Amino acid sequence: MIRKVKGGYRLYSQKKNPKTGKRRNLGTFKTKAGAKKHEKAVQYFKRR
Repeated sequence: MIRKVKGGYRLYSQKKNPKTGKRRNLGTFKTKAGAKKHEKAVQYFKRR
């Protein structure tokens, strides 16, 4: 999940943390394209 924030775009995990009820921050990027690229990499490694 990518959201617009003050510093650019932030990538969050798809699942919420059961303890906190919030999504995990997977990084902040200056461009949406950068966030999408990292999201693809995360999805790739989830299946390895």
